[in-house]
Amino acid sequence: MSSTPVELIKEKLDIVEFLKGYLQLQPAGKNFKARCPFHKEKTPSFMVSPDRQSWHCFGCALGGDAFSFIMRYENVEFGEALRVLAEKAGVELKRVNPSEYKMTGSLYDINAHARDFYRTQLAATEVARKYLEERGLLPETVEAFEIGWAPLGPEALTLHLINVGRYSPDEIIQAGLAMRTERGLVIDRFRGRIMFPIHNHFGKVAGFTGRVLPRPESSVGTDMASSSGAEIAKYVNTPETPVFQKSKLLYGFWRAKNAIREVKSVFIVEGQMDCIMSAQAGIPNVVASSGTAFTGDHLKTLRRVADEIVFSFDNDDAGLAAGERAIDLAQAEDFHVKVAMLKGVKDPAEFAVADPEGLKSAVVNATPAPLFYFEKYLGGISDIASPEQDFAQAGFSTREGLSRLRSVLGKIRAITSPVLRDFWFKELSRRTALGEAVLREEADRSGGDAVLSKETSSVTAEVAVVRRTRSDLLSEKILSYSVACADFSLAETCSAYFSPLYRRAFELLREGKKSSDDPEMDGVFNTVFLREDVLSDEDARMVKAEIIKEYSRKRKDELVKAVRFSEAKGDEKATEAALNELREISRNAEEV
Repeated sequence: MSSTPVELIKEKLDIVEFLKGYLQLQPAGKNFKARCPFHKEKTPSFMVSPDRQSWHCFGCALGGDAFSFIMRYENVEFGEALRVLAEKAGVELKRVNPSEYKMTGSLYDINAHARDFYRTQLAATEVARKYLEERGLLPETVEAFEIGWAPLGPEALTLHLINVGRYSPDEIIQAGLAMRTERGLVIDRFRGRIMFPIHNHFGKVAGFTGRVLPRPESSVGTDMASSSGAEIAKYVNTPETPVFQKSKLLYGFWRAKNAIREVKSVFIVEGQMDCIMSAQAGIPNVVASSGTAFTGDHLKTLRRVADEIVFSFDNDDAGLAAGERAIDLAQAEDFHVKVAMLKGVKDPAEFAVADPEGLKSAVVNATPAPLFYFEKYLGGISDIASPEQDFAQAGFSTREGLSRLRSVLGKIRAITSPVLRDFWFKELSRRTALGEAVLREEADRSGGDAVLSKETSSVTAEVAVVRRTRSDLLSEKILSYSVACADFSLAETCSAYFSPLYRRAFELLREGKKSSDDPEMDGVFNTVFLREDVLSDEDARMVKAEIIKEYSRKRKDELVKAVRFSEAKGDEKATEAALNELREISRNAEEV
């Protein structure tokens, strides 16, 4: 009888069937293999063991169980992985705050019912469908992004959820879909709006953004705010709920994550329509922030699937300011950052309608962030200086010119990579005809004008991977051979030359152990049991010889140093002992 929910989930959930939802698994003896989703490879090196209910990639050395896979693949914390796997395994999390678990599941269910209701309403509302058509959306795009329509009736959705879904008014309010007036009435939050569902990273609807229709031709866009004469908000979002936190969700990520992982690059835009239209134009790796500024949590989501970020901003002061802050956040976390320059248009959605191929080209040929800053701050100065021009002619003698130069220097100083920092200092020197040493001194003295927000959170560190020596790799092959043929006699003859970790692994495996509570030891077991290229008898004997030679080489180096040390101290006894061991090792090596 399992004592914890984790153990119960592992018993009920078959890792092979679970991973088939993510990977194309192929039989490989008693195991399965696939191309690793965590690094690019052409030959499958990702192995899955039904016996151990574990996986290991021999290309990038990552491994673990279903929990570690989903945490890394979906970039979620353990608590969220536990909820997802519990649901798949049909395990009720009684030991993990059952009331909270039930409540979050209920909120997702309510949002799913609301999404279906809004989609049905869109199909019956011509003016809303016409608006989407005028914006350039194809029917299949509307379907793919599950876009809907919130009718004008003050209680349309609430009554539907009460009557059809059997949800209480309080549950609907808690989901952010309704609100209570001062008179105690429960009314819909979204009315007369195009509805964009916002999904979490697993594809569950966590919240919504509602966009009012343009006026004044039609009164369809009116809602509660208009009746009081107040200005109508163009966009309304679900408020913060237990399942909807705008600072952590990226719109479209659930659809784009595989494409992002494939090319290691993500195209980030500001709004839902920008994201949808870019995807329709043929850019599958596009996402948008969900009605909020770009945050460190967003970077944490992207860190494990992308190395490069391409930003696009609205061409207004607010958009450019938000874009600059996002660039600084991303560069501080060591992303390779670029900017897609969309000249002559307001935003990516407009560009996607006018020139889909042009938008794709702008993303592919995006400008590196430092060049974007060169243009922004030194537009009238950059690329005009020459060695013949003096400091004043270049424009940096004025207070304004020096301030702009310092802004750029601050951006370069904030680049994490020393190699890239050096490159961009050299490039700035070339473009301004100012000495590189002078620029570096100015950057150090001024401290740079780019001050990053405290919101710049460090991206979660990768799980530590045990660094294996060549001797460890050879020992692993011998142990894998021994397990495959159920004979540890050969391993026993060379186990004295293993490292302490692999010597202990040999002892446990010989006792019939297949797992260990020690994560480091269990990682060794993973590689031993999942190795596909099991040695032949002849190769195993050759590997044994290599293990002894590898040990001998390493021990010889140690003894040579010991001889020098003892001779320097005048310790004849220690010197003689080290020399005798050296002679013994040399004889053994010759025999091997």
